[in-house]
Order: sequence, then C-alpha cells, then structure tokens
Amino acid sequence: MGVAVPTEREVQEENRRLRYVRWIVNFTSSVIMQGGLTRAEGEELVASARARILDLFPGRDETYELLYARRFNRLLDEFTRPAPARVIPFPQARES
Repeated sequence: MGVAVPTEREVQEENRRLRYVRWIVNFTSSVIMQGGLTRAEGEELVASARARILDLFPGRDETYELLYARRFNRLLDEFTRPAPARVIPFPQARES
C-alpha cells in the first residue's frame, strides 16, 4: 500500500483554489481597511469570505481559524466603527 500521488491536474486545481483563497482574503482585508463599515457589516463580510473559503476547502474549519480568523478579527477591531447607538425616545407628555 503506497501513498496516493496527486496527478498534475489535481495539483493545478489545488493551486488555483489557493490563489482564489488568497484573493478572497486580500480583497476582504482591503475592504475592511478602507473603513466606513460598521462592526456588523464587517462581520457579515468576513462570514461571507469564510463561507466561500470553506466551499473551496470543505472540512478545513480549523485551518481557517488558525490562518485567517485572528487576522480578520484584528482588522475588524482596528478599522470598523461601532454600530450607531439606538436612542429610545422618551414618551411625549400628553395634554390633559
């Protein structure tokens, strides 16, 4: 029983997917660093990036967490703004 050696086609396909993951991470990071996003919007963007990356590499959740989660969290902390505060108005006094 030997170890299965990937074909040239399989290696090329994996390299293509890796390039796409790098593009997704760089694009997501750039959008976050441009500022102007709320924390919620940034988290939504990161969730979309994560979903796409895991579509390309199913079952690699731990790898994603090790390689990208901290980076995205740091960028969200540094470049996003808090969501606007929700102000609850006082009830208006009723005329008797």
